Amino acid sequence: MFPAARILLALVLLVAAAVPARAQDDDAILLVAHPGFRDIDYRQTVLLAAPAPNGGHVGVILNRPTRRSLASLFPEHEPSKKVIDPVYYGGPFSRGALVAVVKTGSTPGEGTVQLMKNLYMAFRVNTIDSVIESKPNDARYYVGYVGWRPGELKTEIDRGIWSVLNADVDVVFRKDVEGLWEDLLQRTKSIRAESLPGNQAAAFAGAFSNVIFEPR
Repeated sequence: MFPAARILLALVLLVAAAVPARAQDDDAILLVAHPGFRDIDYRQTVLLAAPAPNGGHVGVILNRPTRRSLASLFPEHEPSKKVIDPVYYGGPFSRGALVAVVKTGSTPGEGTVQLMKNLYMAFRVNTIDSVIESKPNDARYYVGYVGWRPGELKTEIDRGIWSVLNADVDVVFRKDVEGLWEDLLQRTKSIRAESLPGNQAAAFAGAFSNVIFEPR
């Protein structure tokens, strides 16, 4: 291993130690893309991710609103006209499918994954229809989602592709998502700087400034 690579590895390990611990292993997390991650689907993105029943993870991109309303996608569905927020691009998996992230005190129906307390992701059409009809603006709607095989997300985090923050419902439903990535990236940098001695923090900033990751 080259000396520069050893330094880089040491810094990665220091950063991993600085990431705040999650309160519950089965809670959702926020993933903030590294500035060097150039994949077209994930560049400058913030994702919400949570464990899936198959041992992997599922999630959605939080800061990619489209210009389409739900009513424009389903013009014959009268309840869809009550949804205020635009439809979001959730990710490259099942791009033609609609999923919903729902704020509710209990499961909204079949075909759902609990992300954290009072927050669920719904995949089944009849469950999403029920949400639209009963509580249209207590949810955010996405076309497509993101999926990871068992162990895949951990590998990506270990590579440094994502910085990890505890999930926050206010962030998930933030109205103005322009600047969300920049805001959370700055938050992760502040956490790391506070956790590292001064010289190591400066070395971290310099070593990672020009890193470019290959697409996942």
